[in-house]
Amino acid sequence: MRINNTAPKGLEDVIIGSSSLTLIDGRAGRLSYRGYDISDLAENATFEETAYLLLYGNLPNVQELRQLKKNLSDEREIPTQLVELLKGFPNDASAMDILRTSISALSIYDPDLHDYSPDAMLRRAIRILSKMTTMIAGYERIRNGAEVIPPRADLDHASNFLYMMRGQVPEPVVARIYDKCLIIHADHELNASTFAARVTASTLSDVYSAVTSAIGALKGPLHGGANEGVMEMLEEIKVPENAEAYLKKVFSEKKRVMGFGHRVYKTIDPRATILKSLSKELATKNGGEWFEISYKLEEIMRAEKNLSPNVDFYAASVYHMLGIPTYLFTPIFAASRVTGWTAHILEQYSDNRLIRPRADYLGHPPRKYIPLTQRK
Repeated sequence: MRINNTAPKGLEDVIIGSSSLTLIDGRAGRLSYRGYDISDLAENATFEETAYLLLYGNLPNVQELRQLKKNLSDEREIPTQLVELLKGFPNDASAMDILRTSISALSIYDPDLHDYSPDAMLRRAIRILSKMTTMIAGYERIRNGAEVIPPRADLDHASNFLYMMRGQVPEPVVARIYDKCLIIHADHELNASTFAARVTASTLSDVYSAVTSAIGALKGPLHGGANEGVMEMLEEIKVPENAEAYLKKVFSEKKRVMGFGHRVYKTIDPRATILKSLSKELATKNGGEWFEISYKLEEIMRAEKNLSPNVDFYAASVYHMLGIPTYLFTPIFAASRVTGWTAHILEQYSDNRLIRPRADYLGHPPRKYIPLTQRK
């Protein structure tokens, strides 16, 4: 039996539900969270303000922001059992596998474990958002044979993460650049990982299960893992002068160039525009040719393939110049996107219906069972 209204492969441009969180105008290249343009938020807001906006629906006033910051700082510590779990993982394990497993394990120690009220769900969202950075920084320290650095309550979300990872408080300009990265990665409508989270939440499973589903989807190289592929490409090119020859070889082999093109945007990804300026700012501050290589690649790709950068392209050079190792690029993406994931999960719970699509069956017509001894 064939089902009418068969969706296009990959559900491209299919509307599967409504949301009040994020609007993408793919033709104009615009992105907004609850009505606020992403460039406006990145320029003027902090990550904590943006997190409040996504989770609560509006930008916070002074008291509301102060309370959210306190809630986040109060939740930064992770159970000692989880620290020991991180210590037991092999050093060559995938950072995303470790993050996925750690978030799943964290659910066991949740003080609201059996409370499924809306308030408890919101507390879980804030708890996961806060503790995820502690787990990622802790893993990085353990992987390099260093002591885990406890979080500091007096630092903002971005500064605290960089402090826990490096052992020193970052310069304000560096912390602000990372803060902007957190803002622009916080949500992006129904991308693969967010859709995975909402599908899991629609079964009325818990927040941790939904976030774990999202992490599994984000790990893929066609989603969050693309930024790692971009950095590997930049390191292979080494200097701007090699960019053209590198791309000619890739074109001749008909391979994909990571960090270009987007399913939704028909022009440049607005997040890429912001990240491009951050990459240039860091290159001016720190030196090196990572921005110049990236810019050369962008020029060639636009001229030869009419493709513009997506969010992953300039994110790679920005993260690298912030001192974040390549294997942490996707976990860092998750540490921001968990804001949007949890906001979507809460929205799903608020007006839930089990997400259960159908498939258009293209297999055999009805067949009768043939006994084993009679089969040829």
